[in-house]
Amino acid sequence: MKRAFEITLISAENIRLNKKPVKNAVVAVRVEPGHECFTKPAPDKGTNPRWNENLIVDLPLHAGFITVEVKCRSSSGSYKLVGGATVPVSDFAGDPGAPKRDVHFLSYRLRDSHGVRTDGIINISAKMAGPAPAPAHRYEFPQPQIGVPVGHPRNMMAAGGLVTGVPVWYAQPCKC
Repeated sequence: MKRAFEITLISAENIRLNKKPVKNAVVAVRVEPGHECFTKPAPDKGTNPRWNENLIVDLPLHAGFITVEVKCRSSSGSYKLVGGATVPVSDFAGDPGAPKRDVHFLSYRLRDSHGVRTDGIINISAKMAGPAPAPAHRYEFPQPQIGVPVGHPRNMMAAGGLVTGVPVWYAQPCKC
């Protein structure tokens, strides 16, 4: 089961690749391995690109974080990683019972492919796009009774009619 969330990739600050300003910077948002969404290349060239682009992504219920990566296109056409950040889902999803439509403005320090902090920062906003869809059917399973019935049936009603015991391991003393 999945839930939708909206992420706005606002801008980045002080991003460089090999101490040079970056051209054609894009942002990749990855929720699960193999499932990436990309922005369009930033019209700004240099160290402070702006995208202001919204992406709506399906977020699995088991997801604990998303990955946001700033990449630039090299002259060969492949993308090179400038820096990435791991965003905990709890930063924008909140508690399970809390309202989900609050917008959270977040900034994260970027790390390079070796995990070393860079001077770059990514600025995003995120919110849950809507409530999780309600299940079509609600299944209720009967609860098994635990314990042993005791006493007269009339007296059993007062205590629920069951006695529960806790197994205890008893070791006899060694007779060596």
